[in-house]
Amino acid sequence: MTQSNTTASIIAGKPSHVRYLILFMLFVVTTVNYADRATLSIAGSAMKGELNLDPLTMGYIFSAFSWAYVLAQLPGGWLLDRFGSKKIYMWSIALWSIFTMLQAGVTWMSTGAAVVSLFILRFIVGLAESPSFPANGRIVAAWFPTNERGTASAIFNSAQYFAAVLFTPLMAWIVHAYSWHHVFTVMGVFGLVLAAIWAKIIYSPKDHPMINKAELDHIEQGGGLVDMDNRKVAAPSTKGRGYIKQLLTNRMLLGVYIGQYCINVITYFFLTWFPVYLVQERGMSILKAGFVASIPAVCGFIGGVMGGFISDRLIKRGFSVTWARKIPIVGGMLLSMTMILCNYVQAQWMVVAIMALAFFGKGVGALGWAVVADTAPKQIVGLSGGLFNTFGNIAGITTPIVIGYIVKETGSFSGALVFVGINALITVISYLVVVKEIKRVELKDA
Repeated sequence: MTQSNTTASIIAGKPSHVRYLILFMLFVVTTVNYADRATLSIAGSAMKGELNLDPLTMGYIFSAFSWAYVLAQLPGGWLLDRFGSKKIYMWSIALWSIFTMLQAGVTWMSTGAAVVSLFILRFIVGLAESPSFPANGRIVAAWFPTNERGTASAIFNSAQYFAAVLFTPLMAWIVHAYSWHHVFTVMGVFGLVLAAIWAKIIYSPKDHPMINKAELDHIEQGGGLVDMDNRKVAAPSTKGRGYIKQLLTNRMLLGVYIGQYCINVITYFFLTWFPVYLVQERGMSILKAGFVASIPAVCGFIGGVMGGFISDRLIKRGFSVTWARKIPIVGGMLLSMTMILCNYVQAQWMVVAIMALAFFGKGVGALGWAVVADTAPKQIVGLSGGLFNTFGNIAGITTPIVIGYIVKETGSFSGALVFVGINALITVISYLVVVKEIKRVELKDA
């Protein structure tokens, strides 16, 4: 076929597949994002001994990221709606990478100075990362039709598990072979390279130089918000505050927010205390814990992709969006409660198997960002995602501290696993009882 015939074929309606390249970039960026969040948990055991930190102090340091991350969600969401996903996300990646690298410097500080510096640096990393997930949800809402969003959202969300699969063993090896502070340096360099790549590849659907009309029409006709970045919102105002009030008083959204908080309790247990649990409670070396932690992560990744696939498949078979989202969420969360069984077994292989099953279930049920893409008002997709992520990541503040108290007071992780399992049950109740029909929110003039 000649070049002119090929071009004619494209113009005639053979769609391009640029949205899959965009999704691949979201997956890669989210993988590095979660790896950066987990640096402290991998370096934590070595740091704990070297800097003489008790579990409660570690809990507060773990939580520093989420204090800032939560506080900056609404401003981050507004920045996305005002200036677009490409520019804000690029600067976000660059800044969080720089401040990740700076954490390596605490190795030469006294204990007190190191604790304060780590808290401040983790706090700044949280500020820098705050637009990331609202941007992911925003980009998926723009680039994917409704019946593809479950899979797309599940794929970028499952990057949190892939981060553990790929980077946890790598970071554990760096700690074992060199020193814990090199973990921060390596991850910072990864991020800076990624920021440069992002700037070259990411555009909105209507502006991307590689997309053709057939793909653009497919996305738009399927419910994709292809012109989102051409509707930049004004500065925060009384009207904007009125919109937020409408979101906060919507029963469906409140149920979704509660569910996301509880799902993130499981996430933050895995990101912060899980490697410490394997070392302290199960007697593994840091190197072995790094590799073992990747096994549940693989299962979480598989579950995440399956949850999105199942959800979209249900829509294509005629199920409503409501039940296509709720069925995987409820089933997955019930399965994730099995982690409590770890309290009743001794063999390390059984602990790993149970955790693998639990994180598979958590992956299946982690469809919150698909729900955001389905429900966010068209005018404020970024702000809506920011509010959703604010509720979800309050768990990043509370979970490390609550588990730190439990471990300090009981000397065991048994109560911590029960605490995490109960939150999975609350997610089920919230989606079945509080959340009714899942549909896009229509804003009234504020």
